[in-house]
Amino acid sequence: MPADKPLITATHDGRRQVVAAADRVARSLGLYPGMAVAQAQAMVPGLPIAAAEPKGDARALDDLAAWCLRYAPLTAPDRPDGIWIEAAGVAHLFGGEAALLADLVARLARGGVTARAAIADTPGTAWAVARYAERPITVVAPSGAADALRHLPIAALRLPEEVIAGLARLGFERIDQLTAAPRPPLALRFGPVLMRRLDQAFGRLFEPIEPVSPSETVSSRMTFPEPLLTPEALTAVVGRLTHAVCAELERREEGARQLDLVFERVDRTLQAIRIGTARPSRTPQHLARLLDEQLERVDPGLGIEAMRLAVPLVEPLSFTQPRGGFLIGQKTETDLSVLVDRLINRLGDRRVYRVAPVESDVPERSVRRIGPLSPAADATWPPTLPRPTRLLKPPQPVEALAMLPDHPPAFFIWRRRRHRIRRTDGPERIAGEWWRLDGERRATRDYWQVEDDAGRRFWLYRSGDAVDPETGDLRWFLHGFF
Repeated sequence: MPADKPLITATHDGRRQVVAAADRVARSLGLYPGMAVAQAQAMVPGLPIAAAEPKGDARALDDLAAWCLRYAPLTAPDRPDGIWIEAAGVAHLFGGEAALLADLVARLARGGVTARAAIADTPGTAWAVARYAERPITVVAPSGAADALRHLPIAALRLPEEVIAGLARLGFERIDQLTAAPRPPLALRFGPVLMRRLDQAFGRLFEPIEPVSPSETVSSRMTFPEPLLTPEALTAVVGRLTHAVCAELERREEGARQLDLVFERVDRTLQAIRIGTARPSRTPQHLARLLDEQLERVDPGLGIEAMRLAVPLVEPLSFTQPRGGFLIGQKTETDLSVLVDRLINRLGDRRVYRVAPVESDVPERSVRRIGPLSPAADATWPPTLPRPTRLLKPPQPVEALAMLPDHPPAFFIWRRRRHRIRRTDGPERIAGEWWRLDGERRATRDYWQVEDDAGRRFWLYRSGDAVDPETGDLRWFLHGFF
């Protein structure tokens, strides 16, 4: 079906054929779920109609919720068209909440799924904002539910259609109008569902989610006769759970790349922590230590009555000989994966990396980040052209004095501090990459390595060759430090 053509699915509600779902184009034409199919056909002649498959849709939503486990330990389907993701404590692994949502929506889009997403303190607020906010990606500030919900329509409260229609007859269109009205008359007229949804949206009433757990996932669960409260007790259970899952991983010849530890509290709420590994691992002591370092984030409340350790991401890991072998005097290869795992789980995977060269003459394009244990790249930096250990992004403008066209600067001023130059080496002329940007067809930079009177070494460049004005505007920049 072409993307610019409308499409609906139809089902039977017991009395008539109704629209079960409508795509973006169909909705723009005024079609919506629940509308009679006959009315939809009258509004859009020749409208394509497919039979709805509720069971297939439910299975697909379950699979999508399981796929979302890559983002958080606790996910659940929100039928018929949503996914719950408990993102507390994991957003930093993706560079923050906004970055997590952007990555999620982008990945779904590449798979052909158009999505809107929101993060908020409560499930009710997240549900409402994701569906009715102006922007497709929204992060609601802590304690910002009232501001986020104020101007949204009553339908954002997940109320039955008859309740929404009844409120509309009374003149209620937005949530702020509803919150300003007395509660007892509304509860008496519309029943407890209205007050429950309001309290859930504003965080006055807890709303649990039932997380998914794919059947093929390696996991182990323990329940306790008495609730656990102390870190020592939790640590002991972590050790037993990791031994159990590692034994199963060994049987499957697999290694863990990600582990989720879920805590079931006495008050029926769930908490979870997640760890990752740079390489597949099934060493119980190593995995247990990584989990122990995250236990300080867990609030046991009145006690924890069960714990479950799951391995949502695995990779093949066959039996291998220990690194270095067994011969006396044979050199062993240093295994940095244990150190890398601890750094990543403390700092986040975006803050632990190594740099690799890229074939480009432009300095800021000649380097990229790769995983800390990724294999070395094929490209190399030219050994005759030393580069700074630290590049500034973007280059910082400076004031400099130099004779044209090719003399080095005598001094430069950066951040209101004057640096008198004692030694220089250069210039090294770097031309723009015309095949990337039209604006770089004539652009050039002249670079100098300079040392000031305090022994500090800098990398400066001048924009342009000081002969042809089209090559640059002769401004000076500080690009790095040696």
